[in-house]
Amino acid sequence: MWKDRRILDLLKIECPIVQAPMAGANLSDMVIAVSEAGGLGSLPCALLSPEKAREELSKIRRGTSKPINVNFFCHRAPVFDETREAAWKQRLKTYYLEFGLDPDMPTPPSSRAPFDETFLEIVEEFRPEAVSFHFGLPEQRLLKRVKNTGAKVWSSATTVAEARWLEGEGCDAIIAQGFEAGGHRGIFLTDDLSTQVGTMALVPQVVDAVKVPVIAAGGISDARGIAAAITLGASAVQMGTAYLFTPEATISPVHRQALKSTEAETTALTNVFTGRPARGVVNRIMREAGPIAADAPAFPLAGGALAPLRQKSEPQGSGDFMPLWSGQAARLSREMPAGELTKRLAQDALDKLGARSA
Repeated sequence: MWKDRRILDLLKIECPIVQAPMAGANLSDMVIAVSEAGGLGSLPCALLSPEKAREELSKIRRGTSKPINVNFFCHRAPVFDETREAAWKQRLKTYYLEFGLDPDMPTPPSSRAPFDETFLEIVEEFRPEAVSFHFGLPEQRLLKRVKNTGAKVWSSATTVAEARWLEGEGCDAIIAQGFEAGGHRGIFLTDDLSTQVGTMALVPQVVDAVKVPVIAAGGISDARGIAAAITLGASAVQMGTAYLFTPEATISPVHRQALKSTEAETTALTNVFTGRPARGVVNRIMREAGPIAADAPAFPLAGGALAPLRQKSEPQGSGDFMPLWSGQAARLSREMPAGELTKRLAQDALDKLGARSA
């Protein structure tokens, strides 16, 4: 039924919908539901220990025989900067005092694991049909071994230049991540946010620039967005925020409530939670310390000093000191199980595309 079948044939899936890998927001239940419904479920591993990743992948392989995607970050481990860390703690001192916390207390660790030999062994063990990366690609020796498992490889591009670079490094597909996308920007060739491009401008330019299929991402939360992206040349879409409204999402009640409120109409890119720009619902710490803070420690260390503030405020129903990741189109999302959502989105998109996808 779909006119452009490149992603469908590449991955042996039924509909061109990739559930975005959302670190901290989805695990095996969502992956299974989306893949069983004909889309591509994605397991994010950036916040998982190797043991937890194995546990979740074991559940997935027991729960579905359909294709899956496994996602990894491939940033470089940060160098701890004592001066910068101290300045960041000083910036947060008034909040610590407000909540009766000791500003000089040890900073809890904040980490997101980059792809390495240990995670490579997990890929070789479970052989997912797709492996996706964020923040570029791992070094070639690791990437070659990933591809030797038979996995299709892709990564996020936020500019045409990044898309060309990824194709040149051997990606089988490219995610064109528009400025509207929730969570972390996949930006890696520059740190200039002022040059970032919106989804509907980025997708056709990337389609024209590369030969591999393109997956559109960013601000796509309903069938209209899917149809628009495919009309612009995308072979598939990747959707994250829409799946945060499903019961399979592992977000906190505070995060879920924020997404359902009018607050979700206002999002911004911020680095205060991790040290890299990521889009979320605007809250107190973003307004008062950011949204882009020059003194935030390098990724992913910035979140450590915020952890005690979140621990104090979240049980009170406050999202003031926690990341409320969301794309710009949260208000277009619908609450329903992930499998049902996948099927509904696919059918509604086909209806909107009409004869063009027949």
